[in-house]
Amino acid sequence: MRSELFDRALRLVVGRPPVPVPRTLTERRLADLFSTLASTDDLVVAGEAEDEIWALWTSHDDDDLEQRLDRAIHHIAAREFESAGRLLDALLHDRDDYVEAWNKRATLYFLMERDRDSVADIVRTLELEPRHFGAICGFAQICLRHGRRAEALAAFESALAINPHMPGPRSAVDALNTEFRSTAH
Repeated sequence: MRSELFDRALRLVVGRPPVPVPRTLTERRLADLFSTLASTDDLVVAGEAEDEIWALWTSHDDDDLEQRLDRAIHHIAAREFESAGRLLDALLHDRDDYVEAWNKRATLYFLMERDRDSVADIVRTLELEPRHFGAICGFAQICLRHGRRAEALAAFESALAINPHMPGPRSAVDALNTEFRSTAH
């Protein structure tokens, strides 16, 4: 999978543009939580910070939008992809700045093996929230699926630079580094 879209996603993942200065209470809270993730060695504190980040990403000032996202998430979990897709399409039509709706639709597309569509939604997610370690890990998984192991490694490392406490990406980095060391001549 080589395309301008893939290259754009890779640039967003490894070059992470700076996060704008926090203006709202939620943005300030996210900044504090990301700072905690980067600085703590306490796994309980890190887990709580990560959980709160996810809660802030999925929340919305508009209760109706938040409930619609919640229903879409349940449809994805139940593998009811058509229903989830309809909900997410409508939600994004109504609010194209809802970061987590973009990420969840990227996840939906990934599960449906619609990788180009997933990457497009990952790009939009990262344009809105450059620290979205979930979207970055999703991109890494797409890279792995397409045999782009060096790009997957770069993406996993980028995600770990934001949230160093994720065991799955840490294991993937270790495995990919071992693989690359064993094939170097």
